[in-house]
Amino acid sequence: MAITPEHFTERLNHIRDRLVDQGKLVVELTELTFNTIYDRDAQAATVLMARDDEVDQADIEIERDAVDLLTLAIRDSCPIDPSQIRSLLTAVKVNNELERIADATTAVAQLVISLGDRTSPFPKTTRVMTNSIVGVLRDTVRAFRDTNADKAKKVLACEGNTLAFHELITRDAEVRVADGRMGVDTAFELHAIINQTVLMGDHCTNIAEQVIYEATGTIVRHTMAGWVEQDLPKLNKPE
Repeated sequence: MAITPEHFTERLNHIRDRLVDQGKLVVELTELTFNTIYDRDAQAATVLMARDDEVDQADIEIERDAVDLLTLAIRDSCPIDPSQIRSLLTAVKVNNELERIADATTAVAQLVISLGDRTSPFPKTTRVMTNSIVGVLRDTVRAFRDTNADKAKKVLACEGNTLAFHELITRDAEVRVADGRMGVDTAFELHAIINQTVLMGDHCTNIAEQVIYEATGTIVRHTMAGWVEQDLPKLNKPE
C-alpha cells in the first residue's frame, strides 16, 4: 500500500513521540548519575552505566524508523510539506545529540567509579552546575516536544552560565590542591566531570538550534556578538 500524506504525518508524530520519551530517559539517567557524584556511590554509578544500552537501542530504532519513512515517501512520490521535512531532519539530528549526552553521562559514571573511596568534597558550586545542566536538558526536551523557538532560545542563553561555572570550579579546585584540601588525583577527576558537564550543555545548544530551525526555518550560529539567526541561502535555479 502506498504511503499517503496522512500516513506520513502519523508516522512522523510517532517518531517524535518516541524521541521525547528518549529525552526524558536521558534526563533521568543524567540526574541520577550526577547524584552518585556527591554520594560517592560507585555501585549505583555502575548500574546506571549499564542503562546506557537502553538509550543506544532506542537511538538505533528511531534512526531506522526515520530512514524507513523517508524511503517510503520517496518510493511512492508522497507529497511532503517542507515543514515536515524539517521536522524529520530535526528528529534525526536530535536523536544523535541525545545519544551523545547519554555517552557523556556514562563517562561521568565511570569517573565516579574511578574516585573510589576518596572522600574529599568537591566545591559546592559543582552541585549547582550539575543541577543547572539537568534543568537545561529538561528545558531542551520540552522545547523539542513543543517545537518552541522561544524555549530553545532560553536554552542557548544558558551557555554562558555553564562556562562561568566551569571556570569558577576550576579555580576553586586549584586553590584546594594548593592548600592541601584536595588531592591532585581527585582534582583531575573533578575537572573531567565538569568537562563532561560542559559537553552536555553543548549538545543541548545543538538541539536548541535544530528546534529553532524546525520552528522558524532559520539557522542559528554563534558569533562573537552572540547567537544570530540567519535565513537559509536561496539556491539558484538551473536555467
